[in-house]
Amino acid sequence: MNLYRGCTHGCIYCDSRSKCYGFEHAFEDIEVKQNAPVLLEQKLRSKRKKCMIGTGAMCDPYMHCEENLMLTRRCMELIEQYGFGIAVQTKSDRILRDLELLRSINEKSKAVVQMTLTTYDDSLCRIVEPHVCVTSSRVKVLKAMREAGIPTIVWLTPLLPFINDTRENLDGILNDCLEAGVKGILNMGMGVTLREGNREYFYQALDRHFPGLKKEYQSRYGYAYEVLSPNHRMLTQRFEDTCQRAGILYKAEDIFAYLKEFPEEKGYEQMSLFV
Repeated sequence: MNLYRGCTHGCIYCDSRSKCYGFEHAFEDIEVKQNAPVLLEQKLRSKRKKCMIGTGAMCDPYMHCEENLMLTRRCMELIEQYGFGIAVQTKSDRILRDLELLRSINEKSKAVVQMTLTTYDDSLCRIVEPHVCVTSSRVKVLKAMREAGIPTIVWLTPLLPFINDTRENLDGILNDCLEAGVKGILNMGMGVTLREGNREYFYQALDRHFPGLKKEYQSRYGYAYEVLSPNHRMLTQRFEDTCQRAGILYKAEDIFAYLKEFPEEKGYEQMSLFV
């Protein structure tokens, strides 16, 4: 479920700005699905089989307007009420507001928090993701979820060529993930995707913050959709080796299967204690 359309976090690489998604106004001018809780409750009542419900795939459910509108909160309360599971994807530490609600959902069924981490360096994070909390704050969220018994998945993406595609940055993020005890780390390729709409916005940001780098991108990648780091082989190997040693999920198919899996037997296991 996507409760909002558009985003105010200002990430310079955001794919959701792409023209293929049909935005005809400023991306920061947020469309709000005000009747989402009503529609969600209708769906939850009608479903015969409980399942996991995801949010945050296109637009962050914890952007600035959520503080007052509380649509995400209201929908999660319905999910908790009807005994469904939730998988939330965000970059924001605003999710901590709903920690106890997430804990309640996880005790009854399953809650998974997914957090995007792109750069270990907070100062660089403020450039590439200017209007959302920095990486160190997101790591605190991961640790708070661990303490609450809520599993976490990290989206390690994107690694922008010549900006944050370094061994030092990767190691810093992986070390944070290990300390936070994450369940899995998802990487869709050591690079970034660019297409009409988000490419132009990204290049404008390069001109502002990394003078001359746009020319390097244009000469090396042209209009390619998949823009891989020159270091992608080394970074991928290091990423996979680290995850394998730590027993962390890292294959996309395994992570998505875990996110979709609803614990059908959780209630039965709890009941069996009294047999």
